[in-house]
Amino acid sequence: MAIRVLTVDDSILFRTIIKTEFAKIDDIDIIDTAANAVEAEEKIMRLNPDVVTMDVEMPGMNGIDFIRSFLPKKRVPFIVITSSPTRAFDAISAGAVEFMKKPLVQNSSEMTAFAERLASIIRFSSKANVRHAPTRPISVPAKSLVLPSGGRINSVIALGASTGGTEALIEVVKKLPANSPPVVIVQHMPAGFTQMYAERLNRICKMDCKEAEDGDRLRPGLIIIGAGGYHLRLQKDARGYYVSSKQGAKVSGHCPSVDVLFESVAENAGNHAVGAILTGMGADGAEGLLKMRKAGAYTIGQDEASCVVYGMPCVAFKNGAVMKQLPLDRIAEEIISKVR
Repeated sequence: MAIRVLTVDDSILFRTIIKTEFAKIDDIDIIDTAANAVEAEEKIMRLNPDVVTMDVEMPGMNGIDFIRSFLPKKRVPFIVITSSPTRAFDAISAGAVEFMKKPLVQNSSEMTAFAERLASIIRFSSKANVRHAPTRPISVPAKSLVLPSGGRINSVIALGASTGGTEALIEVVKKLPANSPPVVIVQHMPAGFTQMYAERLNRICKMDCKEAEDGDRLRPGLIIIGAGGYHLRLQKDARGYYVSSKQGAKVSGHCPSVDVLFESVAENAGNHAVGAILTGMGADGAEGLLKMRKAGAYTIGQDEASCVVYGMPCVAFKNGAVMKQLPLDRIAEEIISKVR
């Protein structure tokens, strides 16, 4: 049976193009469209779609406020389509499952490629674990999470995530103390969005956070986010750890790829690493995490109940890469216990 989708956008041109493009895709049916929040609410309640794609900037109530107010009434997966990284992250915080970058040029070839990417996200989002309330603010780390000064600085923490990961990563890294071993992260995001996400983490975490630049040196208290469109790799020389950030072909369907990061951590950090694979669709990171485990690293997988999409952690668990599976709210504590 086809996945039933409602598209909400104030642009009649965009709505028309989306309907035309998805008419070519057999397993997804655009059952209707809406131009604003009022129409959206009426049609969601009446038509009961499997997934809703939602524009952010609309007349009257914007898409973010609509998602925040609507989800307590009815759980439905929302995919936000926007050109603004800040608004995308706000939408995820409000309860959206995923976001996509809106094409700036809506020509035929661009929209066909966009529709194909959106179709993939719709397929996974239709099975997502939708939370009707946004993640609550996280309290100051408990004493049990404080890393004593003089802790092992040759340790590296590697995290990978995709769908649902922007909020899941916040819940993990916000609990890490300021003197934590360095953290390297790949979160599937397009170019331009990763820098804004790094700035967001930098504002709310005890650690410093930045988007990766080729040659960045790792140090305690620093988080490095892989840049969109660039593979992030851990490297090591006589001075210690640093990262490379270089363009390249997609690996496991992504650039940056979690597999690429995890494999480099296995090679260069070995048993001085802790790796965690979080919520996300697909299988990226599963093979890399297995290599980390075989190299002596301690490996963690997010459990199904706390995942938005139990895809990447599921594959990693089934292939033997995960040493311990935990709910999201216990992963930071487990990481700290292992790098002490």
